[in-house]
Amino acid sequence: MKKRIIPFVEIKKKVQINEELFLIFISKPTDFSFKPGQYVTLGINGIERAYSVVSAPYEDVIEIFVEFVPVGEMTPLLVKTEPGDKITMRPRAKGLFTLNSKFQNHVMVGTVTGIAPYVSIIRDTLHNNIVDNKFFVFQGASYIDEFAYDKELAEYAVRFPEFVKYFPTISRSKEKRNIGWKGIQGRVNDILGSHVEELNLFPDSTLIYTCGHPGMIEDVKSKFSKQGYKVTEERFWKE
Repeated sequence: MKKRIIPFVEIKKKVQINEELFLIFISKPTDFSFKPGQYVTLGINGIERAYSVVSAPYEDVIEIFVEFVPVGEMTPLLVKTEPGDKITMRPRAKGLFTLNSKFQNHVMVGTVTGIAPYVSIIRDTLHNNIVDNKFFVFQGASYIDEFAYDKELAEYAVRFPEFVKYFPTISRSKEKRNIGWKGIQGRVNDILGSHVEELNLFPDSTLIYTCGHPGMIEDVKSKFSKQGYKVTEERFWKE
């Protein structure tokens, strides 16, 4: 049996968010397709890891949001790459963390890079003018400079207020790194309950998505499953 060859793709651009977070934009093969919310498997020197796709299917690049993990195997290699470098990408996207159209209300809870699949889903939905969905995005971070895509999501909330609501929150508001923050304070899983209640979101029409820190995911599942909500999850944490 012949060994399957994993194709190479080119890194087109890198954008640094802070010392630990960065975006990479990868060339998209002409025959590559995926559903918003799915992930791709990237590789360097035989080491592979899965990363949720930020870009929507209509875009001509694959956009990835990466957190550098010093003790990891893959991200120390990714952080050293430059535009023009080649890495491998398995030819099929995978994952079931996609939009469930059986529900009208989509509560999307993410920490740091966990925001990635939600951006893909919302970009695609707005691009295709699908008006049957409402998105309530809760983005948690420890520090202001961990908020990638906050401006994009805030803009959607202004331009499409009937479809997108955005709630960024900081958990360490008293630290110097967060001076100037005037938004919501607290862990995203802690502030979620009061907002869901205020927004009149009910279990029969609402699906709660969780992506990011496993502690956040378990807490949201524990609290909301007891109230009758369906909670779905995606876990990619620290390699």
